[in-house]
Amino acid sequence: MQRRADELLELLGLQHHRHQALESYSKGMRQKVLIGSALLHDPDVLVLDEPLTGLDVSSVLVMKALLRELAARGRTILYSTHLLEVAERLCRRALILHDGRVVADDSVENLRELRQRPSLEEVFSSWVLEDAPEATAARILDVVTGSQTGAA
Repeated sequence: MQRRADELLELLGLQHHRHQALESYSKGMRQKVLIGSALLHDPDVLVLDEPLTGLDVSSVLVMKALLRELAARGRTILYSTHLLEVAERLCRRALILHDGRVVADDSVENLRELRQRPSLEEVFSSWVLEDAPEATAARILDVVTGSQTGAA
């Protein structure tokens, strides 16, 4: 197990920091420690909550490839994220929650077909958002630029 831990530290770029206090680690370094810890025992099921948060671009690319390879090797990955573009690329199935309730549970492809939307982001929007994101963004810009009707 020690050999496996040492190899993981090396592959995750943490070997030179192994004796530092975890509190001194950056968010990305701590994230790598958590991911490495989750993988150390070669589990059949992984539960990951926003695993890419804080990682640099190179590490994100490695983690995405790792997740795809784990899935190809038959591992089950429960992946919680707010980044729907990432979920769409990595996941075969999506469960969409809104206000603590499941509003959709199907393959990403079936959800896009069902809602006649080209992306998981737009599928989510069609089920959950009352206003189009573009309309809300335009109203925010009106407020900050003072262009709204009756602005002071």
